[in-house]
Amino acid sequence: MDILTKQSPEIVSLRADIEQLMGREMRTPTDFDWLNLRIWEVSHEYLSPTTLKRLWNYIDGAQTPRHTTLSILCHLLGYASWEEYLQALSDRQEADSETFVGEGVRADELQAGDCVEVAWRPNRRAVLRYEGTNRFTVVEAENSKLHAGDTCSAVCFLVNRPMYLDNVVQENQPPKTYVAGKRHGLTYVRRV
Repeated sequence: MDILTKQSPEIVSLRADIEQLMGREMRTPTDFDWLNLRIWEVSHEYLSPTTLKRLWNYIDGAQTPRHTTLSILCHLLGYASWEEYLQALSDRQEADSETFVGEGVRADELQAGDCVEVAWRPNRRAVLRYEGTNRFTVVEAENSKLHAGDTCSAVCFLVNRPMYLDNVVQENQPPKTYVAGKRHGLTYVRRV
């Protein structure tokens, strides 16, 4: 089995599933304290707010989450174990496999310095420069929460699919996950 890091798609999916279930994004110390209490209420298991902050990239820390941490979070989602969650995630991805097929640009097709221009509704646009190893720098951004100089990770940009950016770093703020075109997907993708 591959070693999973906080940037692995499985971990990103776990964080997104928890935020969706909780109806709340984990963005402030109060959010992590709140999640710590929800975990205890649901499963009578303990994860410290500091551990949660590390997993969500709110603070620096170990890049490889512990199996126990992942299993406790999976219990919150109703799964018996991390392995059961991974199987459900695999089944879900197989059912949605068309989500990953389409017109667009994949990071592994790019060379350092290449740029990708994307647009999404209602009138948002960004140009991202590839830095290598799935890392990008925002060069231009219009009508978006992204700003020139922000850095992020991404693996692909597909027309009619949301754009998922992980480890978005803006000024002196902790890294975040950002989704653009969540409802309608990207309207435009091209290599520039």
